[in-house]
Amino acid sequence: MGGLNYNKEELLNAIDRIVNRTMRMDLTWEWPGGVAYYGVCAAADATGKDEYYDVLKEHIDEYLEIGLPGHWTVNACAMGHCVLSLYKHYGEERYLEIVKSKIDYLRNEAIRFGDKVLQHTVSANNDFPEQAWADTLFMAALFMLRTGVELKDEELIDDALNQWYWHIKYLQNKDTGLFYHGYDNINKNNMSGFYWGRANAWASFTMSRVGIELPECYLYPKYLDVVGSINDQLASIKLLQTENGLWRTILDDPDSYEEISASCGIAAAMVNKGNPLHAKYINKAIKGVLENISPDGRVMNVSGGTAVMKNRDGYRNISRDWIQGWGQGLALAFLAEILEFEKHGEDAAL
Repeated sequence: MGGLNYNKEELLNAIDRIVNRTMRMDLTWEWPGGVAYYGVCAAADATGKDEYYDVLKEHIDEYLEIGLPGHWTVNACAMGHCVLSLYKHYGEERYLEIVKSKIDYLRNEAIRFGDKVLQHTVSANNDFPEQAWADTLFMAALFMLRTGVELKDEELIDDALNQWYWHIKYLQNKDTGLFYHGYDNINKNNMSGFYWGRANAWASFTMSRVGIELPECYLYPKYLDVVGSINDQLASIKLLQTENGLWRTILDDPDSYEEISASCGIAAAMVNKGNPLHAKYINKAIKGVLENISPDGRVMNVSGGTAVMKNRDGYRNISRDWIQGWGQGLALAFLAEILEFEKHGEDAAL
């Protein structure tokens, strides 16, 4: 992409600090670790530093010695990303078996509604009956797509694309191009109806990866919905970038705080999409994100875990004081995508 301005050594230094800090966190077999370790794998691939994979392997092997959870959830399937990457890197079948167990859960046990849409689940309970959350696109849909491509499983690929198809239908406001956080299929509404920043990051980042992960993506009709959706979303979301190069926790609310995990996911999507008109927004985001990485590698100003809140203040008042796995992971993904861009190329007709 013409016009991207960054110092490669500065990016590599930031990545190294973030990886080192991330691997000191006590992350368990849940979605914070899933997003964090996705970012570590992306950093390893982008930089060629196998030592990132080696230290991650030590952590995952320790988890396996302790024992796997007794029950998967949609959120916990996020850990499938790094296990799949470890399998691809080391070729050990035990990692593939874990991936397959998560896929078996998603196919045969996970709660669904409507046209086989995954209900978002965070525990063994039926926490959010017939609710679709944008989070599911990262925790499950992207994982399903990557696994389907790796195993050449067309049924799984179609299932993954179906998740984007229906989440787009349920969550994207076609008038604004922006995504709501969730959809309640029982009451047929978007609940509080706010454009939560990280929901838009989950949607935009995962959609931007579909064409990269899926060979001959243009031969899949549902991919065209992904393309149309992300094109509309990014055209709108770029206009909501702050002067600091960031996006707010409620995108169109000038009184809500700038939030770094959302900013990283959105900016990474712009990098992946490769539209040269977005270069100036990416450049602002690079500066804004780097200014929010502490010397010891903590990604700062990341909002805590967030349900579909009841009102505007519910989102505004979520703490951003603590290190979060998803902040570490999305920052690594953003910086890695910048380094990987030459492999992707600029935006094509789709």
